[in-house]
Amino acid sequence: MTTNTIDTNIYNQQPNISPASILCLGLGWFPKTPGGLERYVYELTQQLAANQDQINLCGIDLPDTKLYPNIDFTNLAVSNDPIWKRLHSVRNNFKKINTKHIDAINLHFALYSLPILDLLPKNIPITFNFHGPWADESHVEGTNKLGVFFKRLFIEKQVYQKCDRFIVLSQAFGKILQKNYQIPEDKIHVIPGGVNIDKFKPNCPQLEARKQLGWHQDRPIIFTSRRLVHRVGVDKLLTALSIIKPKIPEIWLAIAGRGNLQSALQNQAVELGLNNNVKFLGFLPDEHLPLAYQAADLTVIPSQSFEGFGLAIVESLACGTPVVCTPIGGMPEILTPFSPDLITSSTSAADIATKLSQVLLGEIPQPSRESCRQYAVDNFDWNKIAQQIRHTILDFRF
Repeated sequence: MTTNTIDTNIYNQQPNISPASILCLGLGWFPKTPGGLERYVYELTQQLAANQDQINLCGIDLPDTKLYPNIDFTNLAVSNDPIWKRLHSVRNNFKKINTKHIDAINLHFALYSLPILDLLPKNIPITFNFHGPWADESHVEGTNKLGVFFKRLFIEKQVYQKCDRFIVLSQAFGKILQKNYQIPEDKIHVIPGGVNIDKFKPNCPQLEARKQLGWHQDRPIIFTSRRLVHRVGVDKLLTALSIIKPKIPEIWLAIAGRGNLQSALQNQAVELGLNNNVKFLGFLPDEHLPLAYQAADLTVIPSQSFEGFGLAIVESLACGTPVVCTPIGGMPEILTPFSPDLITSSTSAADIATKLSQVLLGEIPQPSRESCRQYAVDNFDWNKIAQQIRHTILDFRF
């Protein structure tokens, strides 16, 4: 797999690179539609537009007004409609788009890409950003085997066969793309996700951040921001907390996020006797996330499967807060060069508890807040990441 190493000053060093017209297909628009893919497309399109590229973003439930000079929104369907109606709308509405002067096509979601494949210009390169194995992820969340088979064979594979190149967030997801979808290695480019370093930054003292959030001033606090579904491992984190509690009685866990497991997880916390040790924050507005990271002593990402990158890791680091994560997907690729001791031995609750205890009790060193911030700035600044993505999707043009 190819890891791009594009000079971060490419626009200054190569003034002959002219603005491009890029057709992008995503899902919803962040933060109205929260989600990793939506946030990724939100940040990417804004970065490209800031470099004077003209972006036509297609998706579902997009804003109906023009928010940015260089980004045009094209709503293809309404999310509340039945799936058959959505796909019909996607195709019909896409036909109205003028694609004559498009320089590159960048797709992000297989389901809504499928109805438009034959409508895309034949002479324009198609880059697919592979955010994860959609079929397998849905299986973990309860989709039956027939549904998983249909998604993989008749949607994902059909779309991927038409694409010229792929961008993945990690080597781990590149391997999944090769193994599960038979994509040749030379078509796969590894470019990590990015973080908005102007938004996620250490600009508030920890005690002040806790005061603003109404959190405890004098307790060790760990924080996690997760969609409350099976694969993210919050259930394992709660069990780990119950293991830690006898050693660190005042430990306090703040959980941001919503999902279909919220009630079950709240019941689990009660059964484990963690009433005074856990706070379910529910949906945390995006503007409060940097404050939450800064208020915590440690961020924890206990994912159990299919974590292609781990955006929360780089967000936390950018805010100056160290992160403990499980050895899943692309997360170790982020932390290994920086703080490998903060990666757990396995995904089990016992190993999560062991690592958290070691860190909180000072048995293994934590990186400083300054070094966390610098590592994020050096390696995951969205401006630099967007330039690498741009180079990849426009490679045929230059």
